Amino acid sequence: MTHQDETIVTAALLVIGDEILSGRTKDKNIGTIADHCTMIGVRLREVRVVADVEDEIVAAVNDLRRRYTYLFTTGGIGPTHDDITADSIAKAFGVPIDHHPEVKEIMLAHFARRGVEATPARMRMARIPHGATIVPNKVSIAPGFKLDNVIVMAGIPTVMQVMLDAVTPELKTGRKMLAVTIELLKPEGEIANPLEQSQKAFADVSMGSYPFVRDGRLYGTELVLRSTDPQRLEAAEADLRARLAGAGLLG
Repeated sequence: MTHQDETIVTAALLVIGDEILSGRTKDKNIGTIADHCTMIGVRLREVRVVADVEDEIVAAVNDLRRRYTYLFTTGGIGPTHDDITADSIAKAFGVPIDHHPEVKEIMLAHFARRGVEATPARMRMARIPHGATIVPNKVSIAPGFKLDNVIVMAGIPTVMQVMLDAVTPELKTGRKMLAVTIELLKPEGEIANPLEQSQKAFADVSMGSYPFVRDGRLYGTELVLRSTDPQRLEAAEADLRARLAGAGLLG
């Protein structure tokens, strides 16, 4: 990572594509990006899904990029007419877009090796907004790009993953979010009171309760505590365990 300090680094994700909204394609990238952000110390604060409509993409990009440290986008950078993400990003920033000389050369060589025709449609994927840097794609060559704080990636999960890995060393990161889990074979309602009291005592530590199902029936509750401060997290866990034990909820 290029930078890590006490600063809170935030991000949003904009998922672009009619196929996501119609249900034809089930998004697999949100969870992957959320997990990755947590791992590197970036807090994913918002996820939006928009259709392949230029004005809607532009509006969402301009809103989100101004509110968060980073904005990731997925989808809409393929070879077809409805792949309008790159053009929309260029419009959002007010910059021109054209074939990137380096990307064009790489793609032409790639197509020649494969014996594939470099059609105008395929070469659309070499169009990059002016001022953007390339995010490499080791899977299918056509790259993503980074313009200011906006990182534009493919929608195909395997391609998105290699792009995310490629751009990560360039990102500023903050303190990593740490978590502990307490699993109880008790319904959520029985745990609510000690959890609430512990949360009041440790307002700076995030606490959540998550019922889980096993063997087709409601089985118990997981309590998850999160903090960037290991000492506060440890103290909060001890406090909650003591309250649960006092209420006869710990076996």
